[in-house]
Amino acid sequence: MDNSYIIAIDFGTAYSGYAFSLTKREAETEPRLKYWGQQVSLRTPKTPTCILFDEHEKFLSFGYEAQSAYFRTRGDEARKKFFFECFKMSLYGKKVNSVVTIEAANGRSMKALKVFTEALRYLKEDALKFISENAGGKQFIASDFTWVVTVPAIWDPSAKQFMREAATQAGIVTGGKEDRLAIALEAEAASVWCMKLPADGFKTENNSDVTFKQASGTQYIVVDCGGGTIDITVHEVLEGGALKELHKASGNDLGGQTVDNKFKEFLREIFSDSLWDAYEKEQPGELQKLMYDISVLKENDDDVEISCPYNLGEMANKKQKMEKFFESVRGVSWNQGSIKILKEKVRSFYADSLNGITKSLKEILKKDFTIKYILLVGGYAQSLILRQHITNQFGGQCKVLCPSHPQEAIMKGAVMFGRNPALVASRISAFTYGVSLSLRFDASKHRADKKYTNKEGEWCDGIFCVLVKENEEVGWDKTSEYSCTPIERDQTAITFAFYRTERNIQGLMYVDEWGVEKIGSIILESPDTARGMNREIKLQIKFGATEMTATAIDVDSGSTVKTELDFMAKSMRSIRNNVWQK
Repeated sequence: MDNSYIIAIDFGTAYSGYAFSLTKREAETEPRLKYWGQQVSLRTPKTPTCILFDEHEKFLSFGYEAQSAYFRTRGDEARKKFFFECFKMSLYGKKVNSVVTIEAANGRSMKALKVFTEALRYLKEDALKFISENAGGKQFIASDFTWVVTVPAIWDPSAKQFMREAATQAGIVTGGKEDRLAIALEAEAASVWCMKLPADGFKTENNSDVTFKQASGTQYIVVDCGGGTIDITVHEVLEGGALKELHKASGNDLGGQTVDNKFKEFLREIFSDSLWDAYEKEQPGELQKLMYDISVLKENDDDVEISCPYNLGEMANKKQKMEKFFESVRGVSWNQGSIKILKEKVRSFYADSLNGITKSLKEILKKDFTIKYILLVGGYAQSLILRQHITNQFGGQCKVLCPSHPQEAIMKGAVMFGRNPALVASRISAFTYGVSLSLRFDASKHRADKKYTNKEGEWCDGIFCVLVKENEEVGWDKTSEYSCTPIERDQTAITFAFYRTERNIQGLMYVDEWGVEKIGSIILESPDTARGMNREIKLQIKFGATEMTATAIDVDSGSTVKTELDFMAKSMRSIRNNVWQK
């Protein structure tokens, strides 16, 4: 088997699914999907990102099955089990490692790596089983496929590395075959798929006959509207159809979940803090069912009517008559067992999310680009309120389009990316990256506290040597090479420590200055010391792919170490440099 078989897992904050292809890499066959939800009388391309463990942290179920099982559990039983939903957001905006924990619905914690690993293991095994059933019973194993796992482009590199580690522990890839797993950026995958759609494969909010013309030179914005994050990328179509990133990935954590949380805050306002706190604690399963019912209402722009859950009603009636809770709250009423929220009030729940998206788009559109289109993708893009808002705000500057099936765009695009990573020809570096080196100490240039002495003389420690600059364009397969030498003639191991910064690097000299962050290190063996300090050490860095890789080569001995930079290291203490550039 030639590993042109592809499975792409779109591991979303609110919903997850997979797409696959059993054709040659060059083929243009549309990726296939599994449809979920039969047990709840639905047919959807994704299943809720929910996972259920028993009280001993043993995996029980995922998706609709986990959700249904947890919804059915009563107070005491629910409080024993570990139920996680939308847990992907636990990786947003932070550096993560293998021991970080996340909180379940019952308030108890588990290691995040175990939660993510078991979720990916379930999706892997379900995909292999489903594909086998639809391939005449032919049996497949994980190594028959190239796997693609999607992540938000705005995630910290440590979170992307965390997903690779979880996928490895889930058995998606094994040691020595790490290249069979690709990490795809969600907005990029969606962009790749939109390029494959026919010009009329999009819908608009003003019933215009606007089409997406993908001619060379066309510049457009993709807004991936997920449950957790809003992920924005800017692309230009190159001759031949590949894409070039024009602006580093941007966005925020104001996705569809923000709206759900506003609903919850409003219910708390209606029923009081004390009653709501008790309800959350005593009826976690019923609360999750309520929040699910609310989340599916986001597609419409209308008054919302929610059936009041039984236990919430019972708890409220013990305090006072139900109608009393609604008397002093605007925009809502009690209607024979249902909570009716007026359309204007519902729209207010979107304000923070829509303002965040608007702000990000305005910042991009102020720049010197010639943006012709804004493409809205992702599950949250199914919201009529969101699409109308973006059209009202930017329809005069750009054509605002949404694929006919916005939830599927990332999954299908990820398959295309797995077939051919060169579809995104170049990216913009989000940071200035550098490596820490030593130089011969010069009292006229260097800080006195940076001086140290070894048997080879006086050195200046911790010089920030720039590898690539923020906003610099880097080709997806471009490798940058740097040459250095040991600082001691009998040195047998070389340590490279890597750093990044978003600050202006003019005047930046040392890695311990403000705004500079250590992101990892690698160690290279250099056993042949015959040429002392004249040994050549080559450092090769690949910046343009979705994950940064570093290769260090000891030219004399041939010793080589290649690794994805370790952004997950728990300890980022300072390491004295033991290489220098002449």
